[in-house]
Amino acid sequence: MDKIEIWILNPSAIKEAEQMMVCAARLTQKGHAIQSLQDFMDLYNKDYTETTVKNMAALPHPTIQKFSVVNVVIVGASRRFLAQITRHQNEVKFMSASLQYSDYSGKAGYTVPYDILGTNKEAGYLAQCEASMQKYMSLVTAGVDNDDAGYIAPHGLRNIILISATPYQWKHMIRQRICRRNTPETRYVMLLIWRALYRENKALFSDCGAFCMQGTCKEGKMGCGNPITLKTPDGILAEDFPKICG
Repeated sequence: MDKIEIWILNPSAIKEAEQMMVCAARLTQKGHAIQSLQDFMDLYNKDYTETTVKNMAALPHPTIQKFSVVNVVIVGASRRFLAQITRHQNEVKFMSASLQYSDYSGKAGYTVPYDILGTNKEAGYLAQCEASMQKYMSLVTAGVDNDDAGYIAPHGLRNIILISATPYQWKHMIRQRICRRNTPETRYVMLLIWRALYRENKALFSDCGAFCMQGTCKEGKMGCGNPITLKTPDGILAEDFPKICG
């Protein structure tokens, strides 16, 4: 997990999303005043404050946060993370490295789970991953198709994934996935993404906290019983992942 990296590929889309959100909200109130294209462009280019952005983002009208998409690349997360995060399909698009087309013979890397990282169990875990991929290579060498050989690949195989989502859906995914009920790797990756988005635009992405950070847990008896008390991604990363971020 200590080698996972993320990057926002089109940060300009965040500013565009912010401007479109404010414009769309104002449009609902100013339709009577728009008599020409120039009137609309004046509305579109009208100044606004950070407070305006926060207020608009807090409205129970998600459509105004869906006029732009933000693309993020994640390098080094496991294929288990891929299986978990792709449960989110509403207004989200994914593209991943393919076990069907890619030949990982001699080129495999492995994500070490956080609780194993730096312990005496890490060497055994990596040895088991390597043994699986040695078998993978022997199958490929014997003429088995990459796709079929890929069934033996471990969940810990490092992957590259592109995720494209609207600001609203990014916030939804982050709220769901930084909750302590999730796999630590999934929490870590989504906290990295929240930190990157937050640094680009605090006003738009300040309200990405889990349910417990915004009031009370909505998981009922399935709650973790360990609410998050810190309010920023940097704080949570330092507290929950000190081996990587401490």
